[in-house]
Amino acid sequence: MTRTLETLSAPLPHLQPADPAARLILFGIRQMGAQGLDEATAANAFLTAFGVDFRRPLMMLRVLMHELSVAAARPIPIAPWCCPRMTAAEATLVEAMRGFSENPDRSAYLIADLIGVRRADAAVCAMAGVVSAFGDLGLPIRPD
Repeated sequence: MTRTLETLSAPLPHLQPADPAARLILFGIRQMGAQGLDEATAANAFLTAFGVDFRRPLMMLRVLMHELSVAAARPIPIAPWCCPRMTAAEATLVEAMRGFSENPDRSAYLIADLIGVRRADAAVCAMAGVVSAFGDLGLPIRPD
């Protein structure tokens, strides 16, 4: 029985974060990754979380998703929006955002490694915008 559970959870090795900001970002990543950058459900979730100031964090996440897709040398696996666990790639994105304020160089390295390039300057810059927008609007991405 244990062998079966290990096999089933292998593609999704991480639990979703408890932090509401990280969960919202993860939801946005999953929705935009599956449905496109103009996905309305993600926009509604951001409107619910931020009220009338939802545009800046939403646009910054759209820019991040665009930059990741343009710069990536390999696919970035994402889980369905309803899945309570995360892929390793999703966990890396969340971890990079969580640690950006304390160690931006480490976050840049994580993103570059994730997308398979030596430097991911545009994606890191977009990630800084996401982290900043969330923090400025009172929903900072907190480390676990």
